[in-house]
Amino acid sequence: MKYEDFYNPKYKPAPTDIICTFRIETHDPQQSMQWAAGGVAAESSIGTWTELTTEKPYMKDLAATVFDRKDHIARIAYPIDLFEPGNLPNIMSSVAGNVFGLGDLKYLRLLDIHFPKKLVQSFPGPAFGISGIRQTVRVPKRPLVGTIIKPKLGLRTKDHAAVAYAAWVGGCDVVKDDENLASQVFNPFEDRVLTTLEQRDRAEEETGNQKVYLINVTAETKEMLRRAEFIEDHGGRVAMIDILTCGFSAVATLRKQGFKLILHGHRAMHAAFTKLPEHGIAMPVIAMASRLLGIDQLHVGTAVGKMSEEREEVETNIHKCTQPLYGINPTLPVASGGLHPRLVPALIDIFGTDFVIQAGGGIHGHPRGTRIGAQAMRQAVDATLGGQSLEEYAKSHKPLAEALQHWPPS
Repeated sequence: MKYEDFYNPKYKPAPTDIICTFRIETHDPQQSMQWAAGGVAAESSIGTWTELTTEKPYMKDLAATVFDRKDHIARIAYPIDLFEPGNLPNIMSSVAGNVFGLGDLKYLRLLDIHFPKKLVQSFPGPAFGISGIRQTVRVPKRPLVGTIIKPKLGLRTKDHAAVAYAAWVGGCDVVKDDENLASQVFNPFEDRVLTTLEQRDRAEEETGNQKVYLINVTAETKEMLRRAEFIEDHGGRVAMIDILTCGFSAVATLRKQGFKLILHGHRAMHAAFTKLPEHGIAMPVIAMASRLLGIDQLHVGTAVGKMSEEREEVETNIHKCTQPLYGINPTLPVASGGLHPRLVPALIDIFGTDFVIQAGGGIHGHPRGTRIGAQAMRQAVDATLGGQSLEEYAKSHKPLAEALQHWPPS
């Protein structure tokens, strides 16, 4: 089969097909897009650059088919039998593997993947989902308020735990390790878990509210599992994993152990794939993959703050996390990156109430410190949900007033 043979605009995708949407751009503007799209379909299924003597007639039923193309956008249907059920690395190696290295292509971007019901149900999905997370933290309706320990690296264990305690008693539901905190000499993993969970318990006793600590287990897979077990054995409720640097297999392995732990997915390194609009893998693909593998809550961008994604991109990521999906639990979206109290109304407008506001510098950077910064963030949430402007609410809430003065409108 030649590349052109993989193009058939009359093809009607079967209900069991995987459908991928690609953006394709060739070096030569005169090159046929039909040929280029066919090349992507061929090289990601049963074809290659030349005709083969080893082809068999029965293989044609496994060919991917370009069935829809407009300008640079092509939709390709893949028969489900090309893939091993429940094996995301296999799927991604096929549809997002060698095709990115094809020399005739200047840019290639995987924009979206539609998974059929049969394949979706071969994955476990989140064990807790949004409702399970809310039951754990005992917050039924409002957005969860969280922080990341800052500075992200360098604090010794005792100081790390003290920052966490201040955030919790100030009003945070969630405190999180940053993505590059593992078990460094200044803050060893076991010491950090024990010391910080002690402060969590202290904060719960003082406030009467449930608190959670998102503990980074990112490491070699066996060590990652040992760390997750350590968290569970000592009363932790959440394990955090850097999903891309650990890899899809590691995420799958962690989920399948059956730990009674919420799995928090950090997307560290995602922009290496997602940032360029012409090339790479779009974040909705990573969001869907994470959900299928069992991530309960996932960073999806903010559309405000310091990250680069626009509102439409973030809303698509949210949709992938929360859309009905053949009985698979939804993933709770997390907004993180350059957030502070002034941005809360915009965040709630974008996300609704089912998400985590994860602010680091926007809490610890408050002029009066972490505890007051957490109060200011909670006050911004309360004002917005109560239908009041931040400025009006701040007249009777000093922490919020100070935050608004410290972070003026941009």
